[in-house]
Amino acid sequence: MGAATSSIPSASYQLLPQSRTSGRSICHPMATDKDLDVNIAGDSPEEARPNSQDGLNDDPEMEGLTLYEKKALLVDRELDSHGMGKYQWYIFFLCGFGYLIDLLYAQAFSLVEPAIQQEFGFGDKESGNIFSSFSAGLTAGAFVWGRQYAFNLTVLISSVFGLCLAAPNNYSGILVLTAFVGFGVGGNIPIDTTICLEFLPQNRRFLLALLSVFQPLGVVIACGIAYGFIPFYSCGNGSDGKPLLACNNVALGAPCCTKSSNFGWRYTLLCIGAICIVVFFLRFVVFNFQESPKFLLYRGRDDKAVEVLQKIAKFNGRGCSVTLESFEALSTEETSTATPDTDTAILDGGAKQLKQSWGTKFKIEMQRYKILFENFTMARLTLLVWITYAFDYWGFSIAGSFLPKILLLKNSAIDISVAQTYRNFVIIYICGVPGVILGALMYGIPRIGRKWAMIGSSALMGISLFLFATVNTEASNIGLNAMEYFFQSMFNAVLYGWTPEVFPAPIRGTAAGVASFWGRLFSIISPLIAADLLVKSLNAPLYLAGGGVLISTIALLLMPYKSLGAQSY
Repeated sequence: MGAATSSIPSASYQLLPQSRTSGRSICHPMATDKDLDVNIAGDSPEEARPNSQDGLNDDPEMEGLTLYEKKALLVDRELDSHGMGKYQWYIFFLCGFGYLIDLLYAQAFSLVEPAIQQEFGFGDKESGNIFSSFSAGLTAGAFVWGRQYAFNLTVLISSVFGLCLAAPNNYSGILVLTAFVGFGVGGNIPIDTTICLEFLPQNRRFLLALLSVFQPLGVVIACGIAYGFIPFYSCGNGSDGKPLLACNNVALGAPCCTKSSNFGWRYTLLCIGAICIVVFFLRFVVFNFQESPKFLLYRGRDDKAVEVLQKIAKFNGRGCSVTLESFEALSTEETSTATPDTDTAILDGGAKQLKQSWGTKFKIEMQRYKILFENFTMARLTLLVWITYAFDYWGFSIAGSFLPKILLLKNSAIDISVAQTYRNFVIIYICGVPGVILGALMYGIPRIGRKWAMIGSSALMGISLFLFATVNTEASNIGLNAMEYFFQSMFNAVLYGWTPEVFPAPIRGTAAGVASFWGRLFSIISPLIAADLLVKSLNAPLYLAGGGVLISTIALLLMPYKSLGAQSY
């Protein structure tokens, strides 16, 4: 994960000159919020600028750009001319389903864990293992999966192993299958975010934040399914009014929690696996996904990038103005794809990269990591993004994993039934939908939206966790949990949309992926610590989660101001 030690020079990303024809600034990570919030293109094809080959290199907007950036600008103009075409809407919803599945399973495990513990009889300290297994699978999946294959196959992997989760007769088998479910889901969020960003017209980038609305929808669906099965198909209590113990923890012949009387959690996971099968069918069979043209340009596949643009245009029922000749016309003596002294291909050098040795290609790939630390401001941005993700995941992993269990225990102490508690889960988590919508609206407010939306929502999320630890009434339990999830959803909606925009396209996937890795890593560790604390105090995990979220708030306050709201190629 470290920066490359290669002597190959890295690309420089700075604020480029403003176009004299359009008034638009081409912004890289050091641009301001105001630059981003310019309305870049209208919805109608008439408002898009032509990509005529004549005079492309004389276009003042091309001044100072690398060859890759010039090609990316043509791609942006072409996609902007489509507006929100049929292809863009398909991508938006199918990427949203990836978000939905991620939270479907994450929430499902927290909802079914109490029933699984009752049946198999493991201790409270082991209750965090299922959440850590899922997060470990997510982390591994984020590293292994690529782009196009990830988009198509991760859902299949998660659905197959998710359906198998109903079969094991012991906790160890459940942990193994849970890790494989996480492995399938793991590549979804980073790749769905990146793909959606690179196909959206630039004046519809706020939809990237709105993509997160599928997460609370996934949580609500999981809660609704669990409410329909778990309270009515679970072991429940014995004649003494206490929960039945696991059969391996009682004498032979004594009443206990048997598999046949505890199918509610299995029905829940089977339904979620079936939903994933449907999503896989939509992604793999119904819709023909195309790789991002910018990613193909970065890989030196100019011909394939043109082919993709033509397919998208045909799908949207319009013509395509970009040809291979358009890209070739951008190459001049002044536009270099290699270092002049060694003739070694540089990052985003296009087809030149394809002719290099494997060792050189590896060095070129490592340049992406080097760019993350190429100057003080970029290094500061990178490190603070990592801290934000690490402690955001720390906080919401503990909250998502243990709040349902803590709420069940608190409600039991004030004589609220299991069925009523599961009903309350639906009420609580539906509040995430308006949270995402508010985040998307704040996302587009110049100079204020991104920064204060993230700082304010993360701080209020942490405060709500602290407050929940101090009270125990049905109204306060619903209200404070709803408040926590509202601001959690708002925070992550803005964070996930902002992260890929703030880094240049050649390293966008790398930057988002590494940030997600640190988050996933902390989400493996935090449930284990929280489970250990839960044995000692019911409210200790709440303080642990709230403290982590407030560290994210501090990191955002220290973020270089000009990075908040930037966008780049």
